[in-house]
Amino acid sequence: MIRVLLVDDQELVRAGLRGILRSTFGFDVVGECDDGSGVIAAVEALHPDVVLMDVRMPRVDGVQATGRLRDLANAPPVLALTTFDDDEVLAGMLRAGASGFVLKGVPGEDLHRAVCAVAEGGAWLDPTVTGRVLAVYRSAPPSPSTRDTDLDRLTAREREVLALIGQGRSNAEIAADLVVGEGTVKTHVNHLFGKLRLRDRAAAVVFAFDHDLVRSGRPRA
Repeated sequence: MIRVLLVDDQELVRAGLRGILRSTFGFDVVGECDDGSGVIAAVEALHPDVVLMDVRMPRVDGVQATGRLRDLANAPPVLALTTFDDDEVLAGMLRAGASGFVLKGVPGEDLHRAVCAVAEGGAWLDPTVTGRVLAVYRSAPPSPSTRDTDLDRLTAREREVLALIGQGRSNAEIAADLVVGEGTVKTHVNHLFGKLRLRDRAAAVVFAFDHDLVRSGRPRA
């Protein structure tokens, strides 16, 4: 059972999400926060598998809270929850380390798949706004950790794994696709992250798109 922490400043939104996640999909909603300031304490106390985080909150917003989570050992992945016109904020969430984003109001099945994908170590970028958000993400000056990356440093298998990451696949799904063990996939992921100086899976998705490794033009949904 996937353990979810809900973070949203609107009580009605949390109540709706709680009902869908628990009753419809059987997730364990282990806790809720009405502001990003309480996320660290909640994560340390409740050990969720995924943090479903609103991006716009009055005191500590989703970008700040996600950035703070990155400093925790074994921090859970963050799935951003937002509206249609938050491109700049969503790009900020990716830079802060979020594993993906899903729009408020999506069909319940999409929310279910997004939470599962992120919990399993994958990335989820809602295809409705992915192109716009990635354009904003790329417009920022590259950080020193991602300058002068070189795709030629990768082995053929590492390049194959990177392409599958770009499609939003989890390590378990990649292992099944390539008919190898999940531990082998984790080793490939760690190696390619080190060679390309990528900080997280969302950055790997962007890199895969920028280097035309994702044939479909958008992450798998």
